[in-house]
Amino acid sequence: MYCCRSETHNVPATMSHPPPVSCIPNTAKMSKAKKVIEEAKEINNPEIDLVDKGISSLDEIPGLFSLENITRLTLSHNKLQVVPAGLANLINLEILNLANNHIEELPISLSSLPKLRILNVSLNRLYTLPRGFGAFPVLEILDLTYNNLKEQTLPGNFFMMESLRALYLGDNDFEFLPPEIGNLKNLQILSMRENDLIEVPKELGQLARLRELHLQGNRLVVLPPEIGTLDLASNKSVLRLEGNFWVPPIEDQLKLGPSHVLDYLRSETYRVLYSRHMSAKPPPPPQTLDKSKKASRARS
Repeated sequence: MYCCRSETHNVPATMSHPPPVSCIPNTAKMSKAKKVIEEAKEINNPEIDLVDKGISSLDEIPGLFSLENITRLTLSHNKLQVVPAGLANLINLEILNLANNHIEELPISLSSLPKLRILNVSLNRLYTLPRGFGAFPVLEILDLTYNNLKEQTLPGNFFMMESLRALYLGDNDFEFLPPEIGNLKNLQILSMRENDLIEVPKELGQLARLRELHLQGNRLVVLPPEIGTLDLASNKSVLRLEGNFWVPPIEDQLKLGPSHVLDYLRSETYRVLYSRHMSAKPPPPPQTLDKSKKASRARS
């Protein structure tokens, strides 16, 4: 069987069988990327779509950073490892999609983009975020799902992005959620699913606009009573709690539905249970997920 990896193999012209359609040589994909840029320049297109073009470096696309008029740049499903600081030249950018690449670090300059509203860096290989990352002035949606982030690697100003409406941190390595989460007063969606959370802070209860909270697949045993004050019981709200190690009373209420859990969290009975649990400081449940095989752990 012929193994085609376009970045390292050229298909011999004498082959009797044509290669599979998916094995487009890298040069062909790159010329398509350049064509997209040239056409965008010609018609002044503000939206650049470079999905799945086999791009391993943005240096291979001359002229990209000179397109100051573009508002949307999609670079998902490529092989990028580095995001150049020059991306910050795209001062009118509102939407940046870098999902499903091999990115291990982001440039400090990214947070200086004055109009960026949506940033998707999910499905990459990030272990840290750059210093000052929380300086985005108008960012509303931040998707960092499926990386290798944890509370110790977040920059000091991460929770100063007061314009954030949706924060996706699922499939990372968080054991604790910092209390500064309470600063994100406009947050409507928070996803922390499939982490290693053993505790969440009472400051979550300060997020009055929160309508979706995803905590499934963690190592949680109790929740702060303050979470009971959140408006997460309506038909348009989402509260996901399954796949944790809840104390029996929470587990029993969860079987009846999320609204029953919220009612129980507000009860005096639960406040006593929670206080006793926190005073006893029992050891956290064991890790049940082996994350060593995650794609985000792969090294280029």
